[in-house]
Amino acid sequence: MLIRIHPKNPDPRKIKKVVECLRDGGVIICPTDTVYGIGCDIYNKKAMEKVCRIKAIDIKKHNLSFICYNLQHIAKFTKHLSTSTYKLMKKTLPGPYTFILNANNTIPKLFKNKKKEIGIRVPDNNIARNIVKELGNPIITTSVKDKDTLIEYTSDPELIHNVLRDQIDIVIDGGYGENKPSTVINLTQNEAIILREGKGSITPFL
Repeated sequence: MLIRIHPKNPDPRKIKKVVECLRDGGVIICPTDTVYGIGCDIYNKKAMEKVCRIKAIDIKKHNLSFICYNLQHIAKFTKHLSTSTYKLMKKTLPGPYTFILNANNTIPKLFKNKKKEIGIRVPDNNIARNIVKELGNPIITTSVKDKDTLIEYTSDPELIHNVLRDQIDIVIDGGYGENKPSTVINLTQNEAIILREGKGSITPFL
């Protein structure tokens, strides 16, 4: 199913329809402030396993990130954030960043790894954040890749729907996405370590 949702002023009824799908164990494709991502409720094991099958990844080996609504939401799943870490995140979120943080014991078992780290996003996208807010907990996010060797990410939601509609419950059309992923910053130590430079400026972390 392809659902068009206005990126600036999302229709609450459409957001609720997406959330109902997630609560029923559905898998969606959702816009962010960077690339489109495949998502599901982080507490639904079967949906998580389906996402991994679609992406052909091993959940025990692949680090998946999830979308939170705001910094307060992030604090539920991470260990105590230092003042400097909090200030950095407050300065750059919502925005095109993925932050690697030390996880606490409240994260779902499927996310737990030997490093005890998690990747967290708060995208500057009203559709994604409103879905998370209505759902009441984060959703998984893993980028939609393109089979084209020249274009890494698929930015056209209608094309995404045409390719994946038999595997996905809902594809949200929130307009064309980006071809550049988020900037990944590791904040598990006392300093910010840039793991991948993407759309987000690295200047605040230098």
